[in-house]
Amino acid sequence: MLVRTRISDSLTWMRLDAGVRLLPFGLVVAAVWLAARPRWLGFTAGDARAQLAFGVGGAVVMFAATSFGQLWITRRVRGTVKVPADADDVVLQTGYYVVNAAAEEAFFRGLLQGGLTALAGPAVGLLLATPAYVLYHRLGGWRWTDVLATALVGLPLGLAFWLLPGPPSLLGVTIAHFGATCGFLGPGPWLLRRLNLL
Repeated sequence: MLVRTRISDSLTWMRLDAGVRLLPFGLVVAAVWLAARPRWLGFTAGDARAQLAFGVGGAVVMFAATSFGQLWITRRVRGTVKVPADADDVVLQTGYYVVNAAAEEAFFRGLLQGGLTALAGPAVGLLLATPAYVLYHRLGGWRWTDVLATALVGLPLGLAFWLLPGPPSLLGVTIAHFGATCGFLGPGPWLLRRLNLL
């Protein structure tokens, strides 16, 4: 069953979401940046060519993978999905997911993984920050199948933040995260409906 959303519906949840998640994430990350300007936070372009190649390639692959993951979960598990009713809502949600990707990556990848890597090494950073990113989605009321689907995004992004050449950078992981979110929510389900797959 498709639950169609309009701009007014999206603005309602976005206002709440921005206040309880994105703004606090941004404030904490900004405070750390202003206080210490740590390199491990990832506020550089790093190896820009590698970052952009991973980010753009990852966004395309993750958009497709999460769209089809959403299709499978909708058909086999959940039975329902929210789908933007029109292009205006798709554009609004897409814009919001840019901010969402940047805020989540800055907090979970930059602050947690980068900070833990600086304190205890890259394996500890990856092994603690990735489950934190995955499990925090449960706090937002996501079903366990949806939460587990975020692991398929969180693990590659955590590895990329650690392993891409050059200094730590949020650039590539943020672009890839944006593609993954757009595939799973909003634009992906809208495209699946347009292709008569939902």
